[in-house]
Amino acid sequence: MQHLDTGSRRRYNRPMNGFGNIEILSTLGSGVVLGLSAGLSPGPLLTLVLAQSMRHGTREGLKVALAPFFTDAPVILVCILVLKRLSQFGSVLGVVSLLGAAFVLWLAWESFSVRGMELADPDADPKSLRRGVLVNFLNPNIYVFWLTVGGPIILKAWHQTPLAAVGFLVCLLGCLVGCKMTLAVIVGRSRHLLAGRAYLTVMRTLGVMLLLFALLMLRDGLRLLGVM
Repeated sequence: MQHLDTGSRRRYNRPMNGFGNIEILSTLGSGVVLGLSAGLSPGPLLTLVLAQSMRHGTREGLKVALAPFFTDAPVILVCILVLKRLSQFGSVLGVVSLLGAAFVLWLAWESFSVRGMELADPDADPKSLRRGVLVNFLNPNIYVFWLTVGGPIILKAWHQTPLAAVGFLVCLLGCLVGCKMTLAVIVGRSRHLLAGRAYLTVMRTLGVMLLLFALLMLRDGLRLLGVM
């Protein structure tokens, strides 16, 4: 009798072919939509992708675009583990946001201080991947996203089947990074067309965007710390 009960529970927990497959496809679709949205939305990382592609070539822009692969994995793990304790992480997110604002301000200053077209220099070390990792890791938006959106979806998908959870992550990160890499290639190949005033105008515009993002991150950090 116990044998039959166990078997019955196993059959009951399996998703029905039609409905279960629809839920899995829905989960994968949400990963694609969220990934495309994050990949194309203006932000510090996208701005850095464009800036490095223009200043140092496509290869450096691609390095920045790969940053989510290095930053999101540990963030996802931590966010899932602490998903039920959101209220305890307000001050931590606030400090992270302030640190991120300071770093993005430095990047903005670099864009404003450019004096001309910087073609790829074999002796230069733009540290693109390191910059991309720092910008993304210090951006509180990824913590908020994985705590409030991504984490719950992963947990729900895992209860359906681990394959759905893995598929969601692959779709989201693949689309996110893929969009940024595509933009890096487009901008990197056309950077030689930018010279003189045109190049300086674009770099100053990127600097303004970075400055605005830094101010927004500063505001979010002060709010999370209860100062505002």
